[in-house]
Amino acid sequence: MSIPLLQFTPTTQNQRVEGYEVPGEDTPTIYRLTDATSDDEVDAIIWAGYRQIFSEHLILDSYRQPFLESQLRNQAINVRDFVRGLGKSDVYRGLVGETNSNYRLVDISFKRFLGRATYGKDEQISWSIVIATKGLHGFIDALVDSEEYRQNFGDDIVPFQRRRFKDRPFNLVNPRYADYWRNREMVQSLAGRSYYQVAVSGQSVQRGVRQAIPDTFLAMAASIAPGGMNYQRTSDRSRNYISSVELPETYSNAAAHPTVKPTKVALPYRYIPGNKTT
Repeated sequence: MSIPLLQFTPTTQNQRVEGYEVPGEDTPTIYRLTDATSDDEVDAIIWAGYRQIFSEHLILDSYRQPFLESQLRNQAINVRDFVRGLGKSDVYRGLVGETNSNYRLVDISFKRFLGRATYGKDEQISWSIVIATKGLHGFIDALVDSEEYRQNFGDDIVPFQRRRFKDRPFNLVNPRYADYWRNREMVQSLAGRSYYQVAVSGQSVQRGVRQAIPDTFLAMAASIAPGGMNYQRTSDRSRNYISSVELPETYSNAAAHPTVKPTKVALPYRYIPGNKTT
């Protein structure tokens, strides 16, 4: 039995208020399937969906969903079902679902599917229970089938960020994962050891540094290494030579010490009577 959505009090957000902004460079572009009259415009809608849901501005070939693209081009599905398929794909699960906690997953999904941030921690807690009971696919269905999604985007509009005044788009400022996942990966990589133990032992530090340097760079550095004298070897050879050389003894207690006899010095004003010395 699934738990119903908990009640929460929305905080004041500008997304819930109709705006009268003057169109400008911050006005989001609306991609609507009903307005597409050519294949290029359909391609623009597809790439807009990728950018909005995956937050990847350079889509990799492995991230593309050719089956969903084909269905959308043939009008077998609408934009809402295309967005739903992107949210249920393995790419979204790997990029967002598995690398974040449920609270952060709710906040990111609201920004990408509903075009707004969550109203507060209470809303994140409420929708995280939906993830825990229905899973990721049930959570995506609940967002796409919600009344808020239908009122703002309908069936043919790609979701976009609503009521943006000064901040950059969510998909530009929203990182893929937070420190939650980074700390978890660090603990797993240390394998129960402390960072001090790993750094002192040098088991993984040197290996990681060596793997981070490409072989082409090492080959290039070796090719341009200046020739000539090996200063380190020369310095070591000089130290060894000095340590083995016996220096002659130049000081002895039996040697006679030279004596310094006093000499007569002409004092000033010796011509004055009484200052003459015999």
